[in-house]
Amino acid sequence: VELTTDQKGALAECVVAAVVLEHGFGVARPLADQAHDLILDLPTGLLRVQCKWAVRDGHVVVVRCGRCRRSRAGLIHRGYRLGEIDAIVGYCHELRTCYLLPLAMSVDRAAVQLRLTPTLNNQRARINWARDYELGATLSRLHGPIAQLGERLAGSQKVGGSSPPGSTD
Repeated sequence: VELTTDQKGALAECVVAAVVLEHGFGVARPLADQAHDLILDLPTGLLRVQCKWAVRDGHVVVVRCGRCRRSRAGLIHRGYRLGEIDAIVGYCHELRTCYLLPLAMSVDRAAVQLRLTPTLNNQRARINWARDYELGATLSRLHGPIAQLGERLAGSQKVGGSSPPGSTD
């Protein structure tokens, strides 16, 4: 069965919500039309996420980071801007996996490619490895008593903590 664009978006939202709930965290939906689809209640704070349908294209997963709406003049395409969302979560139905893209990879971009397998020329620099962005793995790392979702320079998530609690700004 071929899904419509709206059905794909709805399915992505449901799967993302289910993954977050399976990890014991809260999920909320905005009451009014917003740029974000879900609000994740994580130990690090609230995270406004836009859910996207991601597709596997050979050895990469492609997550489109733009938005599209109809107007009298036709389709209007644009990326998300700073302040509209905190992250994008792409759901790849073929792989049954969700990928959390941090803010730096979510705004003012058309798409992000996440690499599933090594490149033919063994390039390692500036590669976004899909495994580094898996939502389930990221949420599993947040179960510490004090967990803070940070970003490495490469853009992947890592968990850091403060000791004693509240010792960081």
